[in-house]
Amino acid sequence: MKKKIVTLTAIAALSVGAAGQASASSVHTVQSGDTLWSISQDNNVSVSDLQEWNELDSTLIYPSQELKVEDIINTYTVVQGDTLYKIATDHNMSVNELKNLNNLSSDLIHPGDEFILDGKKVASASVATNTSQASTPTKSTTSTTQTAAVAAQTASSAKEMTVTATAYTAYCAGCSGVTATGIDLRSNPNQKVIAVDPSVIPLGSRVWVEGYGEAIAGDTGGAIKGNIIDVFIPSQQDALNWGRKTVTIKILD
Repeated sequence: MKKKIVTLTAIAALSVGAAGQASASSVHTVQSGDTLWSISQDNNVSVSDLQEWNELDSTLIYPSQELKVEDIINTYTVVQGDTLYKIATDHNMSVNELKNLNNLSSDLIHPGDEFILDGKKVASASVATNTSQASTPTKSTTSTTQTAAVAAQTASSAKEMTVTATAYTAYCAGCSGVTATGIDLRSNPNQKVIAVDPSVIPLGSRVWVEGYGEAIAGDTGGAIKGNIIDVFIPSQQDALNWGRKTVTIKILD
């Protein structure tokens, strides 16, 4: 899941690191016409994130309702003399947990590096590595090599599966044209959307579909159970031409 992090500056004393929390004060007040989907896109998070952070059992929201649009993340800034073992022990976690959470491939750390102490594993590197041997804590930038390695790891970790895919339009008999997550397909005919079984593919997920491209899991259907998806296609004839086929999909997030 996506989480926003507020940068924390290390305490001046070299023997003590800077630990704290990212702000979770960002709240969105629901306006008339808002949907979880539109709010998720405005805040660069997923629908499932908003549901989890606000303990929502459905995608139904109301005007004037206040929704958290950020999650809390505890962080720690490395100071001179720190080791992974010391940081992990001080925060009641193992070295492996700390490394996995921050996508670290070695035990080498530098003053100024910032670690996530709880939350889910991040998709991009959260720890920056200094290129100079500075004697005081300094915020540094992530190297190109680190970024490329993390991107490759993210791509390889995408969940892949084989599903049966059918197609639908926004103008079928009895259709309103509005998806389960509030996307108006008649007003947005070029939107790539698929209907899914939320127990298999969470609503709000980005999904790559063979022969269709990258789409949002933004709809459900009575016949969509298990490893079955329904791809939205604006043209009724094109939807008919799609037919029923077996395709490979990748759940990107």
